[in-house]
Amino acid sequence: MDSLFDSVAEEAHRSHEPLAVRMRPRGLDEVIGQRHLLGPGTPLRRLVESEAPMSLFLWGPPGTGKTTLAYVVAGATKRRFVEISAVSAGVKDVRAAIDQARRELGMSGRQTVLFVDEVHRFNKAQQDALLPAVENRWVTFIGATTENPFFSVISPLLSRSLLLTLESLEEDDVRVVLERAVRDPRGLDGRATLHPDALDQLVRLAGGDARRSLTYLEAAALLADQITVEVVERAVDKAAVRYDRQGDQHYDVVSAFIKSMRGSDADAALHYLARMVEAGEDPRFIARRIVIFASEDVGMADPTCLQVAVAAAQAVEFIGLPEGRINLAQAVIHCALAPKSNAVVTAIGAASDDVRRGQIGQIPSHLRDAHYPGASKLGHGKGYQYPHDFEHGLVRQDYAPEELRDRRYYRPTKHGAEARFAERWGKIRAFLRGESGA
Repeated sequence: MDSLFDSVAEEAHRSHEPLAVRMRPRGLDEVIGQRHLLGPGTPLRRLVESEAPMSLFLWGPPGTGKTTLAYVVAGATKRRFVEISAVSAGVKDVRAAIDQARRELGMSGRQTVLFVDEVHRFNKAQQDALLPAVENRWVTFIGATTENPFFSVISPLLSRSLLLTLESLEEDDVRVVLERAVRDPRGLDGRATLHPDALDQLVRLAGGDARRSLTYLEAAALLADQITVEVVERAVDKAAVRYDRQGDQHYDVVSAFIKSMRGSDADAALHYLARMVEAGEDPRFIARRIVIFASEDVGMADPTCLQVAVAAAQAVEFIGLPEGRINLAQAVIHCALAPKSNAVVTAIGAASDDVRRGQIGQIPSHLRDAHYPGASKLGHGKGYQYPHDFEHGLVRQDYAPEELRDRRYYRPTKHGAEARFAERWGKIRAFLRGESGA
């Protein structure tokens, strides 16, 4: 009777847990995504299959399964699971957890998984308190962080632990998570029907965050048994962006985004950026478009534009969303307000056209590689003049094949910084080709 009562009580307790908690995988085989961490012979597999304690740092964006993996490790290895949040815990809590783990290990031989969520929030003293337990393997320590541990974790603790990097879930992964939650007895158990367009919307809104997707699904299921896009909109208190990433809206919004930056309308460009971000567009795709724009539509008119665009792309990879949208916005504003020039893309386009038409010509002998044996006998490198030996680093000699000597590819504008390059290139080109006035 007691066991039946306990079972009913446990079921009642679980029914009040959030959907994301109820759907937490019970084993590594149920974990969605992170395939690079879960294959045979990987550290996580070895930890589950071995009785030896190990220390890990799980670094990745929110909702990628850091807490889930810690639970799975504890459950699969029958270890005690102790969770500490670095937001609220102090040194006293850490030491108490470690002392209890040592007593348990000494009395019963049972090991403990000590999971510290948001470990980057621990200060040096709090992290130092973990060192004895990690060094002496009194616990299997797992620290979860959304920030680069090389900047936020003390070196002695990091050097004694394995660092595993988690990645944002792919769209197909999030789709599997949602579909499983709808039909699984631990989840909605088939009590709600998730319409295909609503599923697509939830996937977009999740942005690679499984926990967020389940939170939105649970909220929608509380409103209606038939979950449509409109129900999802009401559930997340957020207007759904009518945006199909495989259809016309995708191309229309991206096109408007690029053309707004090209037209120097920063406000319009930010609007389209926001539409893409809010619709769940991959931020890396947006960043790539900005990087391309920086050379294609700004180029030498503001050479720093490419630096800003690349920095924004790296920042998005580094911190992810939602904060990454700020870096994207900065790059968009810079690109929109920069002076414009398409001289770079026009130049490489013209050069490529000549090459494709077969206008190639012979490389001048004095420019050919003269380092390998026998090259000098072929006349390679003979007569080459080293520009650094001359005033201003310039010497008049042929560089282009003879057939292309008079071809002009780079035609700089007078916009922004390119005006300076236009003046300099005009003088250099005239000098190299012996043109009048050089």
